[in-house]
Amino acid sequence: MPKPSARDRVLDAYEEILIETGPGTVTLEAVAAKAGVSKGGLLYHFGSKDALVDGLTRRLLELNDEDLDRAKGAEEGVVRYYLRTAVTDVTMNHALYRTNMAIIRLLIHEPKVADAARKCTQDWRDLLGEHIDDPMIGEVVALVGDGLYLRAALGDPTESPLLHHVEEVLARLGA
Repeated sequence: MPKPSARDRVLDAYEEILIETGPGTVTLEAVAAKAGVSKGGLLYHFGSKDALVDGLTRRLLELNDEDLDRAKGAEEGVVRYYLRTAVTDVTMNHALYRTNMAIIRLLIHEPKVADAARKCTQDWRDLLGEHIDDPMIGEVVALVGDGLYLRAALGDPTESPLLHHVEEVLARLGA
């Protein structure tokens, strides 16, 4: 696997700081040090904190688009993919999960980040709507996925009986 670019290392470091200690502790110096680059190297890629926010927001949108594409090609189907990855993305510490956690830390402080998060949520709602005939059932499935994601992020995802009975839940919902 190739070594991440300096730009990616900077974004990774920014995510880590956001996740570990929140936006109030972010400085360009701290991000550069965590990324193992000089401050000048960081500024080459991201000229300000605002540029870091924009870079992380772009990363979120790109990762979400890639995930939507994987869902569309998933052998198990979009709905099952959505529910399964609501847990596995967290438990396997996938890139999209880490970016989501960093974005969540920024939501209160950065309106443009909230806009990107809403776009990602809507993209998933739209895709689920293409595969579930009843819009209300589609919304319930989306909320179940959101809940599974949150539960997995907060603790042991195996605690949910839904995980062991996804087929039955979907059958009951008519999905």
